[in-house]
Amino acid sequence: MWEANRRLPPGGPDPGTKSSGTAMATTANPATDLFSRLSFGRAVSPSPLRLPSRPPCTPRLSSAIVALHKRNPKRLKYASQRQFTRGDGGMLRVKVEPSGQDFWKLDPVVDLINSGAVGVIPTDTVYSIVCDLSNNDAIERLRRIKGIVDSKPLSILCRSLRDIDTYTTGFPLGTNQGQANIFRAVKRILPGPYTFILPATKELPKQCIKHGSSTRYAKRRQVGVRMPDDPICQAILQNLEEPLICTSVKYLSEDEWILDPVYIADIYEPLGLDFIVDGGARIADPSTVVDMTGSYPTIIRQGKGPKLDWMVTGTDQEAQSTLKAV
Repeated sequence: MWEANRRLPPGGPDPGTKSSGTAMATTANPATDLFSRLSFGRAVSPSPLRLPSRPPCTPRLSSAIVALHKRNPKRLKYASQRQFTRGDGGMLRVKVEPSGQDFWKLDPVVDLINSGAVGVIPTDTVYSIVCDLSNNDAIERLRRIKGIVDSKPLSILCRSLRDIDTYTTGFPLGTNQGQANIFRAVKRILPGPYTFILPATKELPKQCIKHGSSTRYAKRRQVGVRMPDDPICQAILQNLEEPLICTSVKYLSEDEWILDPVYIADIYEPLGLDFIVDGGARIADPSTVVDMTGSYPTIIRQGKGPKLDWMVTGTDQEAQSTLKAV
């Protein structure tokens, strides 16, 4: 290539020029000389040659990151923000919008519950201390943190009516003899602010029900079941394999509910609480407790849930007994 472009003088090469091995050895190699000049020129000044540009190198994203982005883009959106805080005692605090727009923040709470943690979550009434139903050590810790005696039974936060049928004998379906179909009536109000006391089955762990002379349920194996109509509570329950054991959060020295999660954290964190889900302040309106073990569904505590036609109060039951005696 270099020889073809070389301009020769008219008449061709000088006939007097001798080509010997010595002369060739002492003469610089034209190709090497050109390469050196081109390299030096490219180093000190822009090269006149235009080389094809290489595409920029883009880093490959790992499959885990891509899958995470596809599964939940909001998780990456808030990755740079601090959503979870821990107190000096190691308690996890998670603040969640009551509307349920950021339920992905509840993932660590679900992991803690599955690991045997005891914490506080909101319901459709007041805040509750909860733990895994099948973890006996967690149930004992819950009792110590709340400061309740072994003779007091605990309630269950259920995911569905199927859970109620699993751990209790369920609601009466009605008979041809005129007995009302309570199950159909209950389906219309659940989820809702009601606690139904039902006979327990053998599937319910013994740690959930303690027998003793100081409780009204000492001679009967019963349990209260709940299906709260709260988005945060439902989001946690639907990501668990079993229901939750629960008891309402109250002041240690007073029979009064704590409605502010900040106060709950200040009081119960030193006692060993593992986590708290902050869903905003609540109203002092507990669930309505209905005893389903008698002849009639009897309200033993009037709360947020209204009294329905198929429910009776203690006064109503006494009046019916008086009429029958007369």
